[in-house]
Amino acid sequence: MPRPPARAPLWGLVVVPAALLLVPAAGPAQPAPPSLPTAKPEEVGLSSDRLGRINALMDRAVKDNKVSGAVTLVARRGKVAHHQAHGLMDVETKRPMATDALFRLASTTKPVTGVAIMMLVEEGKVRLNDPVSKFIPEFKGQQVAVEKDGKTELVPADRAVTIQDLLTHTSGLGTNGPGSKTAAQGALMPGDGDTLETYVARVAKVPLDFQPGTKWRYSGLAGIDALARVVEVASGQRFEDFLKGRVFDPLGMADTHFVVPEAKEGRLATIYRRSGDKLEKAPPFAFLANKTYQSGAGGLTATAADLWRFGQMLGGGGELNGSRLLGPRSVDLFGSNLVGGMFPGQLGRKEGMGFGMTVEVVLDGAKAGTRRGPGSFGWDGAFGTHFWVDPKEKLVAVLMIQTPGYELQRDFENAVAQAIIE
Repeated sequence: MPRPPARAPLWGLVVVPAALLLVPAAGPAQPAPPSLPTAKPEEVGLSSDRLGRINALMDRAVKDNKVSGAVTLVARRGKVAHHQAHGLMDVETKRPMATDALFRLASTTKPVTGVAIMMLVEEGKVRLNDPVSKFIPEFKGQQVAVEKDGKTELVPADRAVTIQDLLTHTSGLGTNGPGSKTAAQGALMPGDGDTLETYVARVAKVPLDFQPGTKWRYSGLAGIDALARVVEVASGQRFEDFLKGRVFDPLGMADTHFVVPEAKEGRLATIYRRSGDKLEKAPPFAFLANKTYQSGAGGLTATAADLWRFGQMLGGGGELNGSRLLGPRSVDLFGSNLVGGMFPGQLGRKEGMGFGMTVEVVLDGAKAGTRRGPGSFGWDGAFGTHFWVDPKEKLVAVLMIQTPGYELQRDFENAVAQAIIE
């Protein structure tokens, strides 16, 4: 099938050549994650031989310096049938990759924030059509930047930005358009000492790039971090505390952190970027080293197993191992196309793709150029992390790498799809 055009980085406003290096923090001993439920591939309708093609694919990618290493995981019917480490965690030290390696999720963090919002929607504390100003007063009276005759004019927004606008990237907030370009230097990036409260209050005053609900444009940082702040206001908890108590602990995601504990620092895979036919370490990106700032748009670090636990919860209709985060109807809505035909053409996506609540949705795999099945949903990150949930096939797949890898993601999707034999 033809290759899709190169996609923009999933960091939106921020061209992330490097980043999300987190400062370790000392703390109490961390609980061990629960063991994964496993099955032989044939027990869940997969082929052992064909799953082996994932290993061959990753070996080629490592040999060709596309990535330093990877962890791949494929599960079906709630059982993990493939969980493999490939290559190296760090090229310079020759550390082998391990299945419990920690990866910076970047924008793969976003669906976690989306689930937190939907939990509050179910509790009646947030409505999808609520204006964001109900929770963050600085969103009142927003203006929209309009380019006309070579100049930028500000006009009143036709309506208030809603929670659903932020979830679906149709808000016009911080999407690198004309409104974003009017912002003062540094206004759209968290600074030293910023919290979600201080940053979101500042970015809310930046003019929108278009009228709310009229376009799909990726709000790589501002929009989803505004949702993280809504979680804080609506729940009365710090965002990190909400996620730990309501998402991570119930699902057994013991290796998912905003700030990686010191004891786990040695498990961090190194971020690389390609330079010609070689890999070079990516320079650090400062703002997520700020311990006071917990980015719902891209701040989490996790293992492949933990990202599977999150995906399996969604694949299980909102429940995993007796812990129910969402009802099945909420999960259905979460993974439904809510933006009509606005998504194709954005970020290299073709016809056949839609967008739900912080996740892209496969409507027609043939048109979209993906082997993911219709109804599949998921998201990825600037450093290559990628997961999707296929409710019809009862499948969850996870790719963890630390180098941008759009083509490798598509090849991994193909390798997973061809392993399904019943």
